[in-house]
Amino acid sequence: MTTPDSLAAVRYLVDDVTAAVGFYTTHLGFTLRLDATPAFADVVRGPLRLLLSGPASSGARATPPGTPSGRNRIHLIVDDLDAEIDRLRNAGLSFRGEVVAGPGGRQTLLTDPAGNLIELFEPAHTPARA
Repeated sequence: MTTPDSLAAVRYLVDDVTAAVGFYTTHLGFTLRLDATPAFADVVRGPLRLLLSGPASSGARATPPGTPSGRNRIHLIVDDLDAEIDRLRNAGLSFRGEVVAGPGGRQTLLTDPAGNLIELFEPAHTPARA
């Protein structure tokens, strides 16, 4: 098992590794860590290691045929949700649904080129405690 201070890793299955790398590095501030295109790439943002597995990767081949996609998503905190939405829409990116507000803040769902979800979340601003 890895140590508690290791990067947290999430695997996303993608149709096109090159397009996925471009999406995450250009629009969401990830850095390319390992490029094994067309099968696989590894990108990092802070403590999140995102494994982008194309159809030829061992990670994608390990998934049984017909397995439905989950409703899981990575969660990225933003300072100004409206500004991020405007920036990403102006770049031609796609969203699923509208902005949802709740007691913890506001969120919306962005999709990557393969349809994987990315939650952009703006925490509710709470007054400082005395």
